[in-house]
Amino acid sequence: MSLYIYNTLTGSKELFKPIYDGKVLMYVCGVTVYDFSHIGHARSYITFDIIYRYLKYIGYDVVYVRNFTDIDDKIIKRANEDGVPFSQISERFIEEYHNDMKRLGVLAPFYEPKATDTIPEMIKLIKSLIERGFAYEKDGDVFFRVDSFEGYGKLSHKNINELMAGARAPVNEEKENLLDFALWKSSKQNEPFWESPWGKGRPGWHIECSAMSMKFLGESIDIHGGGADLIFPHHENEIAQSESYSGKRFVNYWIHNGFVNVNNEKMSKSLKNYITVRDLLKDYHPEIVRIFFMFTHYRSFVDFSESGLESAKQSLIRLYQALELYNDLKNKIADGLIKIEKVEKVEKLNAAGEKSFSLDDFKEEFYGAMNDDFNTAQALSAVFNLVRKMNRLINNALSKTLITGKELSFLDGSFLFLHSVSGIFGIMTEKPKIFLENYLKDTSGIFITEEEIKKYIEKRNEYRHNKQYKLADEIRDMLYEKGVILEDTNFETKYKIIAKGD
Repeated sequence: MSLYIYNTLTGSKELFKPIYDGKVLMYVCGVTVYDFSHIGHARSYITFDIIYRYLKYIGYDVVYVRNFTDIDDKIIKRANEDGVPFSQISERFIEEYHNDMKRLGVLAPFYEPKATDTIPEMIKLIKSLIERGFAYEKDGDVFFRVDSFEGYGKLSHKNINELMAGARAPVNEEKENLLDFALWKSSKQNEPFWESPWGKGRPGWHIECSAMSMKFLGESIDIHGGGADLIFPHHENEIAQSESYSGKRFVNYWIHNGFVNVNNEKMSKSLKNYITVRDLLKDYHPEIVRIFFMFTHYRSFVDFSESGLESAKQSLIRLYQALELYNDLKNKIADGLIKIEKVEKVEKLNAAGEKSFSLDDFKEEFYGAMNDDFNTAQALSAVFNLVRKMNRLINNALSKTLITGKELSFLDGSFLFLHSVSGIFGIMTEKPKIFLENYLKDTSGIFITEEEIKKYIEKRNEYRHNKQYKLADEIRDMLYEKGVILEDTNFETKYKIIAKGD
């Protein structure tokens, strides 16, 4: 299947064709390290982690760069408040960021440069822009001349005249145009600085990413990503300065993830709904956070709530339950408790009376979704459809102590496919038994009593005795959905509560 990616630049899905065959050059804007990472960061970096994983899975050699902005007004402000060097603040929160991303299962990029390590490249880029008339210097500050770049506004789809009309009066009255943005800032008292042709100063935010991207990936790249809040002005300005410098198209595919609100309100410390990654992970397994975000397409807005996390938790539990059921089946086969029917019969109907699907059907649905602009929500739907079929086959085998070779082959293939899904999505990475023991300690919330369970078992046994197997299987499946697994032996039917009901 071909991969299609929604390109913010064109506002449409486009067939993905990398610059170099078999290789992808990808840059994602990193954090400004002055505080702990929050759930907005988690959403963005989980999104691009899955894109990174999937591109590698389908065979691309991905050179992935994700930077750190380690010099910025906010970093300087915090350093001055704490009475420490700015580098102490940035290094502290770089370490905290690494800890958070590691716990979230976010893979490390190929390169992870810091802005302060790329100052010479920034100065070179700025000098070239001045020499070619795209930038100008005023009293130690250097600004990009926006109206010198014909395509300004093409990423954000904004009209430059409308932007001018809505622009605020600049703090620095020396700018030629209200929209001109800083490439280099002269240093103020008690601020860190670097020597430059324009005096002591430090780089502007936008020039940092252009310089770091070009240093590690070259003047033109395949994918540039970040949150939707970066489209304007940050990414718009990156395009202007980069393409003015090189005369080439800077990025072929711009990818942006949607915003995150908390309980339908914008996240803000003043509203007391500001959630850091480290606090979130005190209450929720990292894979719950990952699957929560995956249930919404990466470009869509998502509302972050406790109920949503609990729903994601139950979904993740079901995946681990399926893996544990499969392990249980394989153990029982190995112990001779379940026999394998050697001679294949005519294809049977499943418990719902439908013709069985092949594993290829589920794979096609999964990969079709992922190749349609990394639609994780639709891809997860295919995974859960597969898991439901696996559960029916396994429960049927456990009930009848018999499984056909064809069914076992389907289950073995499904298990291997789920392993691939695990690598792409960064979930189902723990041993199922251990995960379930840790997350299913409280079974008091199931919406069915032990007395009711026993009555259902009696009714099911009655159906089985009368060879009404479809009705018997419906009871078994219903109990499974409520977190109750039945185990048939030669003498009785036992049950095990494994999850809260839904």
